[in-house]
Amino acid sequence: MKLVHSGKVRELYLDESVDPAELLLVASDRLSIYDVVLPTPVPDKGAILTALSLFWFDRTADLVPNHVIGTHDVPAEFAGRAVRCRPLEMLPVECIARGYLTGLGLKEYQKNGTVSGVRLPDGLVEGSRLPEPIFTPTTKAAVGEHDEFMTFDEVVALVGADTAEQLRALTLEVYRRGAESAAAGGILVADTKLEFGRDTDGGIVLGDEVLTPDSSRFWPADSYEPGRQQFSFDKQYVRDWSADLDWDRTAPGPEVPDDVVKVVQDRYAEVYRRITGSVWESPVGS
Repeated sequence: MKLVHSGKVRELYLDESVDPAELLLVASDRLSIYDVVLPTPVPDKGAILTALSLFWFDRTADLVPNHVIGTHDVPAEFAGRAVRCRPLEMLPVECIARGYLTGLGLKEYQKNGTVSGVRLPDGLVEGSRLPEPIFTPTTKAAVGEHDEFMTFDEVVALVGADTAEQLRALTLEVYRRGAESAAAGGILVADTKLEFGRDTDGGIVLGDEVLTPDSSRFWPADSYEPGRQQFSFDKQYVRDWSADLDWDRTAPGPEVPDDVVKVVQDRYAEVYRRITGSVWESPVGS
């Protein structure tokens, strides 16, 4: 196995004993917030991310092709955390859809009434549901650096008008599909981040991960109330914990105590259950 790329959470390997046109995408148990990888892993996190991504790749395949080939021939040390996939030339844009106003989107709105150049109604508050989902792309920063909001015109300048239109449409379609499906389990999808690339034929393909607690904000619908911070089945809990620390959000990140790790692990497993309808079971060897 040859390591060809290491990101904040995922690693890409080339298995030279198998088809060289396949890559092995492995989700680690690493935890990152504010684009900084924290030194403390969360048990089962990588396996839950992989299982949820596979769930959503299958359920959005009619909207957009994805990079998944299968989960065959996975080395034992990567059991439950790896997917064989097609190599893609990734597009240099983080594609974000927002259905609710929170996080950095809320802060951007409070400054000038817009997010990524999209004008929003006056008077919105923490957790407000938007009139309709919006596309709020950001730059794709290197590990340790921070993503920055982009306007749609900036995306056009970077990748061209046709590609920008496709990215916006596909991002919103996947978000709407995910939000509708998750609602059946009592989950509101506040926002989600997607990544797209081009395959060898030049087509746009959905890659990386889809609608996971790492790339999305998941809120319980039965306790949703705009005007306050929501309970989250995602890594927002760790962001909130870190807010009380004397940390400037640059590397190296702080060690995460055991009780915080346990809360994150439990919340990831619970949102997996609510979305898929199946109780999370740790894979053998993970």
